[in-house]
Amino acid sequence: MTEFTRSAFLSAAKHFVEKDLEVSMAGRVFMITGANSGIGRATAMAIAKRGGTVHMVCRNKDKAEEARADIVKESGNKVNEFGPLSHLQNTRKVWEFAEAFKRKYKALNVLINNAGCIMSERDVNAEGLEKSFASNVMGVYILTKGLIPLLEKSAEPRVITVSSGGMLVQKLRTGNLQTEIGRYDGTMVYAQHKRQQVVMTEQWAKTHSNVHFSVMHPGWVDTPAVANAMPDFHQSMKDSLRTPEQGADTAVWLAISEAAATKPSGSFFQDRRMVSAHLPLAWTHSSQLEQQKFMSVMEDLAKTFQPH
Repeated sequence: MTEFTRSAFLSAAKHFVEKDLEVSMAGRVFMITGANSGIGRATAMAIAKRGGTVHMVCRNKDKAEEARADIVKESGNKVNEFGPLSHLQNTRKVWEFAEAFKRKYKALNVLINNAGCIMSERDVNAEGLEKSFASNVMGVYILTKGLIPLLEKSAEPRVITVSSGGMLVQKLRTGNLQTEIGRYDGTMVYAQHKRQQVVMTEQWAKTHSNVHFSVMHPGWVDTPAVANAMPDFHQSMKDSLRTPEQGADTAVWLAISEAAATKPSGSFFQDRRMVSAHLPLAWTHSSQLEQQKFMSVMEDLAKTFQPH
């Protein structure tokens, strides 16, 4: 409660090094998923203002175009591009999108996995995957894996994934990845997916040493997604929630600052600080074997949707 609120951000911000973000991003290329609202939009705006080329990846073309126009107008940066991706839930399309992007563009310095969803009840996509797993986990896995070859060819590549403090109460569940067993509680399922993102980040950092991976918790942020998915929480907490800009701050810092690149790859961050991905005395640790099993399950599942 104390660390995730707006006042916690303001108190942490007293220790931020302002010059960390006083950098030009001219010539660097960024891809941000879910960039038309909330944290994604605030991140895109901050990077565009610093001259970075931003590829906004959104599922709603009209909303994306509206956000893109606002960002161009406010940042004065004319190089924002919009890469349509109908939905991270459509697994085959994510592969196709990554392949098409690599054919069209010669560089990608930073990928920011921000898009996500919370479902109120269990539902499956056309390919038979549980929808929030398809979006929050499989979509992130495929997009990242698909773009790693391009990232590795680009200067100082980074991958940042926007997670959630909810994952602190979840242990990796390899045997029930798509919540086929037990009651479906959308918020807890989302938290489990956020734990899976942390494990993916830690594992990718080991296997791709020339890309800097990180995962971050934005705190509790006042975004349309939170208002829609958790109306009671949003209503009771609204005076304590962070602004989207405050929520985006650490993602922006991880994406552009030199200081962030000096931290170990695969780490978990909150308010520009490296923090443990587990609570003290937590039962949420999983074995190396369990984590490797999870990654091989993801790899096998992803391959079944890969275009030949």
